[in-house]
Amino acid sequence: MVWDEMIVWTFMFLLAGAASADVKYPEPVCAVEGSTVTLPCSFTPLKSFTQDGKEVQLKILRVRWCVNHLICQGSTPSVFDSRSIITNSRYQYLGDLKGNCTLKIRDIQMIDNTTFRFRMEANYNKGHYTGMSGVRVTVTEAPQMRITSSHDAAQLSQGQTVTLHCTAVHCASHLPEVTWFKDGHPHPQSGPTLQLSPLTAKDSGNYTCALKKNKKTPSPPYTVRVKEEEEKKDAGLLDQFYL
Repeated sequence: MVWDEMIVWTFMFLLAGAASADVKYPEPVCAVEGSTVTLPCSFTPLKSFTQDGKEVQLKILRVRWCVNHLICQGSTPSVFDSRSIITNSRYQYLGDLKGNCTLKIRDIQMIDNTTFRFRMEANYNKGHYTGMSGVRVTVTEAPQMRITSSHDAAQLSQGQTVTLHCTAVHCASHLPEVTWFKDGHPHPQSGPTLQLSPLTAKDSGNYTCALKKNKKTPSPPYTVRVKEEEEKKDAGLLDQFYL
């Protein structure tokens, strides 16, 4: 049994390519459905090999990204194939044939909740190589949202600037369009950050955020309280009194 497994892995290694070639993937990625994700990637191809005592130069002719396959070769369906005239507009290759294998995924879907692998193919089989480790992409459909602030919301004064950040609790990296609400009413600003500047008493209220395409899991209310000038004066008088 062990010997059979060794034969299988040796065969897979030969299909994947030479040991001196390499693919560097990013850390596992988490994204919210509908967002855009870029997978930074770089590769180092095998430059040459020796055949009959002569050095043979290698040149990368084809690059591919595939899913659900360890080797990504042969008739394996690809999300991107530099040789194919059929393309999926959701997947855009930002790389080249020399060392950049970056892939952009637009409008990410639940079918993208898998491992993506990159493969390079050269003018000789010796130069074929697949980065078998791949990059794991986790897609979440309706994450719980939350709001954080650049300042303590209880210590805000008029004239200050405060930025509220809307993130997903377990998937903060990639978000689609975000909608903001103040006291239950839509706020004119949109996007993952909401900047309030300069602050006035009118900015006081309860803020929530949600995904524009999925408002099922809005954030808990985040209270912003802006001190009015009278409050500041009263606080100053109290300080003087106790001094």
